[in-house]
Amino acid sequence: MRTTLTIQDSLLEAAKRCALEKKCTVSAVVEDALRTCMYEQRPPNPAQAAEPWPVYGKSGLQAGVDLRDNANLLDRMETE
Repeated sequence: MRTTLTIQDSLLEAAKRCALEKKCTVSAVVEDALRTCMYEQRPPNPAQAAEPWPVYGKSGLQAGVDLRDNANLLDRMETE
């Protein structure tokens, strides 16, 4: 989409230098800067936020427990 922006002269010159260094257009530099700015200000997705698992009783795992071994975990849960 074509649009008109009013940009400070020194900022436009810096964008032009950046475009020359990256061998791309000034538009590409501006688009990249906008994407970066918008991404940094976006609140984190709550579904992706890792929440700590609750620990009941003693803190931490029992000795010898491997959370990657489902069969062993099932055996331990059934025997306790």
